Order: sequence, then C-alpha cells, then structure tokens
Amino acid sequence: MARIVVDPITRIEGHLRVEATVENGVVTDAYSSGTMVRGIEKILKGRDPRDAWAFTERVCGVCTTVHALASVRSVEDALDITVPPNAELIRNLMFCSQFVQDHVVHFYHLHALDWVDVVSALSADPAETSKLARSISNWPKTSPGYFADLAQRLTTFVESGQLGIFANGYWGHAEYKLPPEVNLMAVAHYLEALEWQKEIVKIHAIFGGKNPHPNYLVGGVPCSINLDAVNAINNERLNHVASLIKQAIDIVEQLYIPDLMAIASFYPDWFAHGGGLTNYLSYGDLPTQGYGYPDSFKFPRGAILDRDLSEVHEVNGADTEEIKEYIAHSWYEYGAGDEQGLHPWDGETELNYTGPEPPYDQLDVDSKYSWIKTPRWRGHAMEVGPLSRLLVAHASGVTDVSEVITEALERLGAPIGALFSTLGRTAARGLETRLVVHWMQGFYDDLVANIKSGTTSTFTQERWEPATWPQTCQGVGLTEAPRGALAHWIKIRDGAIENYQLVVPSTWNASPRDAQGQRSAYEASLIGTPVADEDSPVEILRTVHSFDPCIACAVHLYDPHGKRISQVQVQ
Repeated sequence: MARIVVDPITRIEGHLRVEATVENGVVTDAYSSGTMVRGIEKILKGRDPRDAWAFTERVCGVCTTVHALASVRSVEDALDITVPPNAELIRNLMFCSQFVQDHVVHFYHLHALDWVDVVSALSADPAETSKLARSISNWPKTSPGYFADLAQRLTTFVESGQLGIFANGYWGHAEYKLPPEVNLMAVAHYLEALEWQKEIVKIHAIFGGKNPHPNYLVGGVPCSINLDAVNAINNERLNHVASLIKQAIDIVEQLYIPDLMAIASFYPDWFAHGGGLTNYLSYGDLPTQGYGYPDSFKFPRGAILDRDLSEVHEVNGADTEEIKEYIAHSWYEYGAGDEQGLHPWDGETELNYTGPEPPYDQLDVDSKYSWIKTPRWRGHAMEVGPLSRLLVAHASGVTDVSEVITEALERLGAPIGALFSTLGRTAARGLETRLVVHWMQGFYDDLVANIKSGTTSTFTQERWEPATWPQTCQGVGLTEAPRGALAHWIKIRDGAIENYQLVVPSTWNASPRDAQGQRSAYEASLIGTPVADEDSPVEILRTVHSFDPCIACAVHLYDPHGKRISQVQVQ
C-alpha cells in the first residue's frame, strides 16, 4: 500500500492537492484538498449590491462572466427586477462565448496531454498524419508539408532541452495509447486552438467592453443598441459577432469533435473508470423566455439521484432546506458549532486553519484538511458540470441534447452508461460545446430579429435607486459555469450587502468529506482508478482533469500564523 501525493495538480486554475491510497495498482481511497484561502465574501459586506458583480467576477481569471451573471441575478432576484429581452439575449451570447472558449481550451490545453504523448509525435509520418486528418474532418490545414514543418519545429524544440509548456509531462508512459500520427495531429491542433481561443472572447469585449472581466449591469447589460452610432452596438459590431460565431462553429465541428472522437477511440477502457458519484445537479441556464421561466431554459434545472434517468427532481435555490454547506473537514468555523450545515443565506466565512505546518507529507484527513467547504443537496453529495447538465437535459426530454448524445454513443459503440466515467465526462464537455456553439447562433439571430423589429432596449431603470428598495431583502442568482452549478446568495439591509455567499462548481466537486463520511465528486471518482506507475500517476490526472478543476476563489494567501506570504501589485 502506498500514499501518492500530487501537489499541486497542474494545468488547472488555483491550487489543488490530491492524496490517493494505492493498493495492488488500484486507488482504494482518495482525498482532495483546496490549498487556497477563499474569502471574497468578507470583502463584500457593507458594499452597494449593484457593485457586487465587479468583485465576484474577479474571484477567478477563467470563470469571470458567469460570476458576474450570478451576482447581478442575485440582486435582481432580491429587488424583483426583470431585464429586457435583448439583455437576456446578450447575456446568453456572452455565456455561450465563455463556454465554447473554455471547453476548447480545457480539451486541448488542460486535458489532452493526459492522453497525448507530445514526444511520441516526433516519430510520426507526416504523410500518414495528413491522411488521418483528412479522413476525420474538412479542416483546411491537413497537408503533409504542414505536418512535416510542425514535426521539424517540434524536434528542434525538444532537442534544445527546453520543453517550455510541455515540460514535466509523463512522456513515454506505458498508458499513452495513441499512435505517433494521432499525437502529431493533436499537437498541431493544440497550437491552432491556442491561437484561436483569443478570438471568440472578443464577443465579451463587444458587449461588455473588455475581457477577461467584462462589464455587467444590474437591470440589463452595459451596452446600447444603435445601428448608426459609433459607440454602440452597430452593424459593424454585429457583423463581427456573426463572423466570430461562424469561426467558432468551424473550430468545434472540424477540430474539437473529430479530435475528441479520434482520441476516445483509443481509450475504450476509460469509459469504465472514474464514474464516482451517482447523483447529478444542474441549475440550468440559457433562458429563451426570460430568467424567471426555468422551463424555457436550453439547459434545464434539476437533480438526478442514483443515476435514475426516469426522474428529475426539482431544484430551488431559495429553499433553505435544499442546499447547505458543511465544514466538518474544512478549515472554517461556525459560530453555533461545526457539526451543522448552513444555507448560504445564513453562511459564515470564518477562517480556522488547524492543519500541520507546511510543507507537510500528508494531510490530517481525520480532521480538517481543505479550504473548500462541503455543500450538499438535500444531504446528497452531487456531481456538477457538463455531464450533469447533459444528463438532466436528456432525462428532461430535451430533444437536441438526446440526439447529440445518441449520435456520439453510436459512433463510439458505447451504451449510455459509458457516460458515467472519466472519458464520459470528457466526452460530455465536447458534446455540450457542439450544442452551445449552435445555440449561440440562434441567440444571435433572435437579437438581430429584435433589432430589425425596432426593439432596442437593453436596460430597465425599474427599482434601480436604493430609495425604492425594501429595508431588508434577499435573493439568489443561479447559473451554470463551464465547470458546473454556480450560485450567489445575497442579503441586503438598508441599501448595503449584509451577507453574501458563493457556492462554486469546484466547491461541489472538489470538497472534502462531510461529517457522515460521504465523499464528494473528485474523491469518489478516483476510487478504483488503475495506477500503473506510482511515480508517474497520469491516471489520477486523467480523472481529476476530466472535471476541469478551478480552485481560484481566494484573495490573499496566508501562513498558519496569519502572516501574508506574498502579494502581487500591478503598477
């Protein structure tokens, strides 16, 4: 028996430590520890609720726009504000833009190297690589010369001894199964996707003024529509958005999906590993009739228990008995005791580090061992993310979701149960991207149709002034980040924030055990994972990366004695 420690888990946002007990080449237990302090909620107390989005959006450099969206929705819910249809469409376009960019980046730049051996690509035959690429898509960059040039550049890069972004990989590991030609094609598309990903987020700059932290606005969106004005959403900017959507569709249909299917075909055994939890949660999003009508969402809201796809349970973020956060194994303390769970409206963020002095060999897993709290839905540990969204949508009878799932499983020759796995989770993210990129085209067409009909409003001043607010109120903003269910809860008193709590996707997935010993998604998914080489646990990375971890929910990092370790200041 051995305890494998992977710290930090790389190719993620934030700081994550995973410890796994391995017996006879299989993981028998696992522990997930967020090693980054999360405390942005404390900054928000006493501030103007209309400004909260600008702070919460900076909880992360990746999931920016969705935090802003959850924030403005929480305030709008508290104040009973309904935004105009154009504002919903623009928010949907910004939502979709992030999803498409984030999922493509995850596949190629954060997860693909768990399956692709970069060094193996050096021995590829460029002519055979060209033949392979042409057989799976109509992407234009497929000539033998193109791949030969890339192979030469890669060879020069490797021979220099400075692998840069490809350093510290488990290259040559026996668990890499792809032929050299597939590896060379994947490396080529890695570089092409890296170049493209900066384009799609220009949609954020067009509608929100900038990226990665676009502007938002309680009551609508911070852009006006005037086809003849220079400083508004005009014909030129709308045409630019149209071209960016078309480009994104090409990337998804001709690069991402073909590569995903090609790589998955070499790893059929990974449809049997990493299933983990059997419960799935989705808050849903992409309203087609307004945020107040969840039944109109492209991604429906609901929960699935025990993988029973015949029943979708209703989810209500305002029900104080549904969602609670626990801290039995988290470095926090609750005023009334650490054994109870608190609904986020009554949530507390009081730090209480009781762990060993870093650096340490192992976590004290019998006590507190993570900076991440442990949320539960009606007492159940839930997985969130693309797989949960697709399962809830499929079980809810959303036709286009079911069609995409069925087509993909038929191509892979796999049953729907194959989705409950590491590779199933990875495949779900790709299938979701295919859906979202086409839905984005539909939202754009609806926006243009509204403008042509003379509907140009993007903001309502309804209840904008604090003088119109009740003395006390509370609200919740639900959305779906690329990594899963995201919600912000706010309490307002006398025009200022009294309490504010975020429960982010990786809080659900990466959290430690609860007081009953229930594992959360990361820990549960690692049980049964094979590990061929304890010194090079690429299999652990495959499963953890399939969730696309994002742990960056902190403001500063302190040692156990409260001393600031570092601070970065931009002049």
